[in-house]
Amino acid sequence: MKQTAKSSALMPRMSMVAIACQLVCMSMSSAYAAEATQTNNDPIDSKQVTITGKKVGMGLMVQENAPKARSTITAEEISKQRPTGNAYEALELMPAVNSYNYDATGLFGGGLTLRGFNSDQIGATINGVPVNDSGNFAVYPQEFIDPENTCTQFVTQGSTDVDSPQIGATGGNFGITTCDPSKERRFRVAQTIGELNMYKTYMRYDTGLWEDGKSRFFISASQAHTDKWKGLGQANRDHVDMGYRTDMDRFNSISATVLMNRAKNNNIYNPSLPELNANGYTYDYSTKIPVRATPTPGKADVDAATPAGAGAYYQLSQNPFQNVIASATAKFRVGEDTDIKIVPYYWYGFGNGGTQQKTKTEAGSFLPAVVDPKTGKTTLVGNVDLNGDGDVKDSVIVATGSVTRTNRPGVTASVTHNFDNHQVLAGFWFERAAHEQFGPMSLVSNDGTAKDIWFTNGRVLRQDGTPYQSRDVKTISTAYQFFAQDTINLMNDKLSVNLGLRAPTMKRDFTNYANEAAPIGYTLSRKYSELLPQLGARYQIDNDNQVFASLAKNMKAPPNFVYQNLPVVNGSPVLANNVKTETSWDLDVGYRLQSDKLTAQLTAYQINFRDRQATAYDPNTQVSSYTNIGTVKTHGFEAELGNTPINGWSFYGSFGYAKSEIQNDLVVSATATLPTAGKNMTLVPERKAGLSVQYETGVWYTRLKAKYTSSQWATMVNDELVPAYTLLGLDAGYQFPNYGWMKKPTLRLNVSNLTNKQYRNPSSFNVTNAVATPTYAKQNVYYYVGAPRFTSVTFSVDY
Repeated sequence: MKQTAKSSALMPRMSMVAIACQLVCMSMSSAYAAEATQTNNDPIDSKQVTITGKKVGMGLMVQENAPKARSTITAEEISKQRPTGNAYEALELMPAVNSYNYDATGLFGGGLTLRGFNSDQIGATINGVPVNDSGNFAVYPQEFIDPENTCTQFVTQGSTDVDSPQIGATGGNFGITTCDPSKERRFRVAQTIGELNMYKTYMRYDTGLWEDGKSRFFISASQAHTDKWKGLGQANRDHVDMGYRTDMDRFNSISATVLMNRAKNNNIYNPSLPELNANGYTYDYSTKIPVRATPTPGKADVDAATPAGAGAYYQLSQNPFQNVIASATAKFRVGEDTDIKIVPYYWYGFGNGGTQQKTKTEAGSFLPAVVDPKTGKTTLVGNVDLNGDGDVKDSVIVATGSVTRTNRPGVTASVTHNFDNHQVLAGFWFERAAHEQFGPMSLVSNDGTAKDIWFTNGRVLRQDGTPYQSRDVKTISTAYQFFAQDTINLMNDKLSVNLGLRAPTMKRDFTNYANEAAPIGYTLSRKYSELLPQLGARYQIDNDNQVFASLAKNMKAPPNFVYQNLPVVNGSPVLANNVKTETSWDLDVGYRLQSDKLTAQLTAYQINFRDRQATAYDPNTQVSSYTNIGTVKTHGFEAELGNTPINGWSFYGSFGYAKSEIQNDLVVSATATLPTAGKNMTLVPERKAGLSVQYETGVWYTRLKAKYTSSQWATMVNDELVPAYTLLGLDAGYQFPNYGWMKKPTLRLNVSNLTNKQYRNPSSFNVTNAVATPTYAKQNVYYYVGAPRFTSVTFSVDY
């Protein structure tokens, strides 16, 4: 189920851009009375970075001091990437990260694994706000923010930060930090055009410092579009970001952001390997409108299946979604050695996804239901005349949506106190997420489109006037966490030791309302909590060399979909006994070189899982699944190397090795056990490498980048192998001289998949076997296939 934000009734298609224009006008007229002067070089977005190349590794690497593995990219790197790219794409060259997009632009989303952790096992934050789905912990990177407004992205590869607001992260976390409003007033326009009718128009206005000399504000708006690279369909995205900051003094400040996104995408079909072999690389949803039978009273009319393509009409496989992330950060000094930080936030989402096209029988497939008192079996007996011919004998093509609506307020508060050689951090996090999931039905028009793709209007009703629902559940997830950490500096600050503890708790209150898939309603409540210690140390050998080590325990609560469609015995739902909290122990040992010319990091790691959750989402059927595969052990190492520019040349290289092994055979039924013990875990490439080589002058740059991903297993019994692949990309830019009122006019070129490589990545972690055994049927692996070469250009200018 695609989780997203605001309902279509709340915000028409272009309303966010209209709001942005109104706010720009208001800000320009009333933000300040006197022209502000610039006091620093705060970037207003990632593209403000002047092409001078003074940072390590071209912004792909910074010098770190955390007592754990950590990697950061800056606005300098993000500015060189395609402006439609998403958060996953920005991390693609990091040694621990295996990321990929569903298309070349990034507008359709993407996937990511980190040391073999799936994205739903990795905590994700924006300005400290958790953005994993509150139900299944999935991440949708195309929703979050315009990359032009991103200043940094970081990854902690092993342990989750002690104050990170997470209940579903066993594999570290990644975070995004937005750029503050500029202290100088300015207006920026950027226009991107590319193949497949792709465009993105971006505008940002910064008020500069207001009359009080302390406050500033920005607002940006963008609109992006592209056609699909295979089949028919498109992606359309409207986005607005706003930010405010006021600095009372160097220790006291308040900042806030509102990030609004609205998009509607046609899905890209994800084929199985047999489908790829039979139908070719560009196999996609059908372009033929479904054939509708003429409604005839008294006759059993049957609408024909969609001819050609992947079974469903492309206009009945869409992903409309909307979301808003609002947050504030207040920092106050309450004593000479004491600071407090408060981060309240609110997350709202609404939307649906997957394939909507279904064939529905009119008779006996709607509530109410009859329950057999002996067996407990339910039988639907409700009838609905779907095609209006006066009978209920027909099978009619309809659209059914998997709709999610989420309201999610929360707050994180912490206090930091310094005394002697200690810095103590302590605080709490609280969140209450109301996660409603529906399955309404809409009639299909003669042109093959749903009456309302958002499923807010025109719903099919049952005999009693209530809406049909293929699912109807509500999950209240109440999460809270206490955390504390003591950082102790010893040996004249050469040695730094971190002692930390997280104590997260999640309570899930689940209600299954009677629906056509689960006719008997029930309620269920489960609570999950753990004590998660952390230990880290860093020793500064000399000015250029340091070593570090960390050990941390992490946890992930089960996803909420494991409570759906349960068998009901004696009036009570029966939950499988293998639905348990996933935990992991992560050990990192590393070395850093941080000189004036070179920055390097080498990390070795060991991860031990207990009750490893293999959760999957089928992007075609929109069915989620869960498998507890027991104990899994992963070990490996990662290396990064970057330099400050030498005569205009900059280099960045990374290499990662990972070996992930399942420890137990997998019991899949009462009569079948699959031989998974000793097999490699799925979606864990053994080797991953990245390289970026750049030459730049004061006004132009060009760079070539390469990403290598080794082969990986698509099934737990290791009977379907995904081939290795190497992707090349080319980026270039030229900054023209200022001309009149035009400042920093810059032209950029981005070419992805330079060699037109065909490649694929599995869509699910938990496919057990692609070849049938004597006791267990085979399962299909579905793939995200890579987009071909794609070229775009961007022109930006400040006023």
